[in-house]
Amino acid sequence: MTPGSNIPLSAARVTVDVSAPVRLDVSGLLLTGDGKVRSDDDFIFYNQPSGPGVTYRSGGGTAPDAVTVDTAAVPPEIEKIVVTASPDAAGQTFQGIEPTATIRDADGGAVLATFTPPQLGTETALVVVEIYRRGGQWKARAVGQGYANGLAGIATDFGVTVEEPAAAPAAPAPAPVAPPQPATAPAAPPRPSAPPPAPAPGAGKINLDKGRVSLQKNQTVSLVKGGRPLLSQVKMGLGWEPAFRGKDIDLDASVIAYGPQRNHIDSCYFGKLTILKGAVRHSGDNLTGEGGGDDEVITVDLGRLPQEVTGLVFTVNSFSGQKFTEVAKAYCRLLDATTGEELVRFDLTGAEPQTGVMMAKLIRQFSGEWDMTAMGDFVKARTVRNMVEPGARAL
Repeated sequence: MTPGSNIPLSAARVTVDVSAPVRLDVSGLLLTGDGKVRSDDDFIFYNQPSGPGVTYRSGGGTAPDAVTVDTAAVPPEIEKIVVTASPDAAGQTFQGIEPTATIRDADGGAVLATFTPPQLGTETALVVVEIYRRGGQWKARAVGQGYANGLAGIATDFGVTVEEPAAAPAAPAPAPVAPPQPATAPAAPPRPSAPPPAPAPGAGKINLDKGRVSLQKNQTVSLVKGGRPLLSQVKMGLGWEPAFRGKDIDLDASVIAYGPQRNHIDSCYFGKLTILKGAVRHSGDNLTGEGGGDDEVITVDLGRLPQEVTGLVFTVNSFSGQKFTEVAKAYCRLLDATTGEELVRFDLTGAEPQTGVMMAKLIRQFSGEWDMTAMGDFVKARTVRNMVEPGARAL
């Protein structure tokens, strides 16, 4: 999604998880038609994790925090739920650590949309996305509105006053608040027994300055080294092994090219080894999955890609119908096409009984540089043609 864009929700229960290279505090606010909360109870966060139709789940520092909205249980006077995020480390801005919101079907797990607010700077808190109703239908909108004064800035806009915790612990004594004064939400005390916050990277967004980067699911790395974009030609190597000895695994690696409106431009796969006038090339089909090293390699000359290409989604499919629960050690890795040096690696650590998986995406930023995000999202799709729509939704 892009800022301001919206999609209709195809699921009654949706989960929004927000990930970034550093630990985040994620919350949800239930707003009426005037854009304000009704009371303290409409501020959902780690110290108050449930409200009418909205729940918060902590990732514990190892997974993204998430807010789940059960649209059928949201009170009729609530018109929207905004999902906010702020870095857990005091004073940390979002510059270079842009978060990604992933909207999923809360029951089936299917990804409905993703959104990464672009070009952030001094913001210390964000309204990332909102779930809202319009004409009786629920929708999701990408927002990306930032506040330089942290959660207090968001609170001011939405009628909640968040008190900073005192230096010495004090017994909470919230006083009744009479209208038209804003409601007062409970102060957010430090998490008991929570792991220490992740250190903020000194140079902002994760890049290649310190050498090879190993990504986890939903993490992003900028293909920049020494403050300059990486050389333009890269290779994406994809590999896998049979989970059961002696059984061949015939998987097909592909890449799908998209335009700025998530429109499908072309797909490169074993049946179409070259696209975009040679800017993207496929190594050919591996029929067994046996042997060491990459099973299939896709070479991308980023410098020769047409300007209309703003996103690439790398996928793997099982045309024969074998499920990924029969596959072991699936991975993708980005290499310097000239030297063969491995730059970024993502190992798929889980498997689902599906026939397709989106492994990674490359996104062209407004600055011209490219970011790589690890995905690992499974879909029911035996061919690259069936991956085009899920891939568009994942951009």
